[in-house]
Amino acid sequence: MCFDLNSLAGTHPYGLAGKEKRALYRQALTELTRSHYQRCRAYQLIVEAYGHDPNQVWDPQEQPMLPVRLFKELELLSVPQKEVVKTMTSSGTSGQAVSKIFLDKENTRNQSLVLTRIINSFIGPKRLPLLILDTEMVKYDRKMYSARGAGIVGFSTFGLDTAYALDQNMNLDQNCLQAFVDKHAGSIVLLFGYTSIIWEYTLNEMEKAGLSFQLEDGLLFHIGGWKKLQDHAVNAAAFNEKVRSLFGRVRVHNYYGMAEQLGSVFVECERGNLHCSIYSDVIVRRPEDFSVQDFGQRGFLELLSLLPTSYPGHALLTEDEGEILGEDDCPCGRLGKYFKIHGRIKGAEIRGCSDTYEQR
Repeated sequence: MCFDLNSLAGTHPYGLAGKEKRALYRQALTELTRSHYQRCRAYQLIVEAYGHDPNQVWDPQEQPMLPVRLFKELELLSVPQKEVVKTMTSSGTSGQAVSKIFLDKENTRNQSLVLTRIINSFIGPKRLPLLILDTEMVKYDRKMYSARGAGIVGFSTFGLDTAYALDQNMNLDQNCLQAFVDKHAGSIVLLFGYTSIIWEYTLNEMEKAGLSFQLEDGLLFHIGGWKKLQDHAVNAAAFNEKVRSLFGRVRVHNYYGMAEQLGSVFVECERGNLHCSIYSDVIVRRPEDFSVQDFGQRGFLELLSLLPTSYPGHALLTEDEGEILGEDDCPCGRLGKYFKIHGRIKGAEIRGCSDTYEQR
């Protein structure tokens, strides 16, 4: 029997201190490992190769972890194929394999539920007028759902009267933008998109067209790698500054996540730190031997999540370099670990992040 997420229903998404969370994760991750070991033959072989005994209770850092790239090589699922209702795929650059993540009804429901709890803790319980800084066309490949399309559909649940900044050809739709701003003047509005798509296809094109707005109160949530922007010497501060120069008073929240653990996202707080919610955690490991790295030191990021029940994705070793800044003491007041990402580990496979767009 896997850990029951309903037991956390009354707990604030950032309301669990480190000591309590470690005890929770010791139980929950052990149950998830045992469940996937029993139901996924490929995972069982991997666990046995680790020499890990799934019948014992282990601390979070002792759980067997899978390299995230493995989902490009193997089809890993812990439910019968007939129970799979959605197959998520990561976005890959041309010629690269993509990860396939198999979701049943329970896993799909939990992803949506947790994402809602996390985002609502930032924006409140009411749905807000929503401007997607992308094209609506990415939503329609429903059979093999990409992370980009799924992210847009998932975030749309927080909005009403949704509009799209780009047309079907990825061109800036100035009339749509103007109509949205005019209609919701004086209201709190929500904006969402993928980092490099926003920069290249919305912000840069607005600047070229001499188009800008003065929103009175907006919240922008954006996700996706910074590699393309960093190649042009664009950092978070420059990104945020341009957003505000073109859209007005907008609070900007970057967040980090991946298709292999969709739902358990890490949102940036008002102080610019990425936070672990009660549904996820992070460990930093030394590259030379994968031992646990100290706070304030760089290493490979391992992501832990309570959500994956239909596939063994609860402990994943990424190819991202990061460092944990602290725990339970961020000035924003949220409990749990907070951290920063320094980018892709040198020599790692170039991932086609869900913010990648190629002209076809």
